[in-house]
Amino acid sequence: MLKVDGGSHSGSGTIVRLAAAAAALTGRPLELENIRQKREKPGLRPQHLTALQALAEMTGGVLEGAQVSSAWVRFTPGG
Repeated sequence: MLKVDGGSHSGSGTIVRLAAAAAALTGRPLELENIRQKREKPGLRPQHLTALQALAEMTGGVLEGAQVSSAWVRFTPGG
């Protein structure tokens, strides 16, 4: 499982999108925590949620905890 702390470094949504893409490409589950913690509006924003939902749909994967403002998400790509 890939574990990513979104509160480290800049804590931008780019971390969310790149980590999710890496999980989809490798087939490894991903756990994101402290998503965008350092931002004025922390947590998932609608555009990040949409990207995660698209990857889940494309891979036949599963999303847990995925909603706007969520600070934690798990993405398990499908086969």
